Amino acid sequence: MKPMNLTEKIISRHLVSGGELPPAGEVVLLTIDEAFTQDATGTMCMLQLEAMGIKRVKPLSVNFVDHSMMQSGFRNPDDHEYLRTVSRKLGIIYSPPGTGICHFLNIENFVKPGMTGIGADSHTVNAGGMGAIFFGAGGYDVALAMATGEYSIPMPQVVQVHLTGALPEGVMAMDVILKMLSIVGVKGGKGKIFEYAGPGVASLSLTERATITNMGAEMGASTSIFPSDERTREYLVSRRRGNDYQPMAADEGA
Repeated sequence: MKPMNLTEKIISRHLVSGGELPPAGEVVLLTIDEAFTQDATGTMCMLQLEAMGIKRVKPLSVNFVDHSMMQSGFRNPDDHEYLRTVSRKLGIIYSPPGTGICHFLNIENFVKPGMTGIGADSHTVNAGGMGAIFFGAGGYDVALAMATGEYSIPMPQVVQVHLTGALPEGVMAMDVILKMLSIVGVKGGKGKIFEYAGPGVASLSLTERATITNMGAEMGASTSIFPSDERTREYLVSRRRGNDYQPMAADEGA
C-alpha cells in the first residue's frame, strides 16, 4: 500500500464520496467538522443562513466576536447583538467580545488533531498547528458549510517542508515563516498545502507551530499542517483536553 502523508490521511477520511484520493487539482467534496466566523464576516454569513431557511447548523459552529470591538456608535453593538441572538437560534456557539482572538480561542477550545474545518477569515489556517486541516474562505462558503456540513475544494498539491535543528536564542517561529515567505513568495503557495515534517518539528511548541501555519496564508497556500505528537498532547493536557489527543503523522516514506 502506498504510504500516505498526513494531508492525504485526513482528506481521505473526510471524502463525502469515499474511495481513493483524486489527483491534485480535481475538486473534492469534504465533510467538515467545524465552521466558524468572526464579527467582520459573520453578520453576512448569518444573513445567508437565514435566507436559506436553515433552522440548525450541521457541524460544530462558532461565531467569534474579536475584530470590530469599538462601541462608539450603534453599528458594532448591533452586529454583536444580532450574532448573539442568531447563534442561539441556529445552534451556534457564541464567543462574546473580550474573550480573545478567534484563531487561538479556536485551538484552545475546539480544534482536535485530524479535524477538518472552514472559517470566514484567511488566518483560519492557524489550526494546522494542531494537526488539523482548516481552510479560510468567504462568508457564503462558510454559510454553505454550516448548512450542509460539506465543503468543496480542488485537491491541493502537498509540499513537505523538512525542518531540522532548533530555533537559536532570539529567533522565533515568525522568523521561520518569514523565511518561507522569502523563498516561496506571496503567490507561491497557491493550490498547495505545506506539510511540516522532520526532526526539527519536535523542538517547536504547539503555539509556535500555529504561528507558522497562521502566516502560511501570506504565501497564498490553501493551508498548512504540522503532525500531532507529544508537544500536541502536552498542549491539550494544559488546556484540560487531554482526551482529545491522538497522534497523527505522515507514513514513513510518504
